[in-house]
Amino acid sequence: MKRSLALIALGAFLIASGCGKQEKVPTKPEPGPSVQYGSVTPPSEAPAAPVPAAKPAPAPAAAPAAPVVAAAGGAAAPSGKPDASRGAPLYATNCASCHGPKGDGDGPVGAALNPKPAKHSDGALMNAIPNAEVFKAIKDGGAAVGKSAMMAPWGGVLTDDQIWDLVAFVRSLAHPPFPGSVP
Repeated sequence: MKRSLALIALGAFLIASGCGKQEKVPTKPEPGPSVQYGSVTPPSEAPAAPVPAAKPAPAPAAAPAAPVVAAAGGAAAPSGKPDASRGAPLYATNCASCHGPKGDGDGPVGAALNPKPAKHSDGALMNAIPNAEVFKAIKDGGAAVGKSAMMAPWGGVLTDDQIWDLVAFVRSLAHPPFPGSVP
């Protein structure tokens, strides 16, 4: 009974918070002609006489595409150096409710979960996990790396670079400190 109530409370919290996801809602349609069933209907504010179409401006030259390189374990390589200071507010917004503000696995939502959230502050545990696995757990969820399915996937909410910043921040929480570097 307690577990059912905890899961219901967790679900209500996640629905109420929107899981950190923000959607852009269009505010007003763009002015211009609308097409309905093959006919063009001009907007009400259109001039009476047709306006000649302007020549489109030439497209700017595209920069050469950077090669896509995969980090170890198949995780997408970051576009720049991951930064724990950029990851800190992302962690506070998206992770601390379960993992706790210091990564001790003691967040208010995490208290209702079974199994309990990972303790990111536990260096003996976290330092043995490769960066690519931490990245994959955040992006694809816990089940993707053989951990709890209660760990939600954040790949639809966060960019790969934001996830790498989170990896860097998670590494900063470990005691003893993480001996390696984040790509």
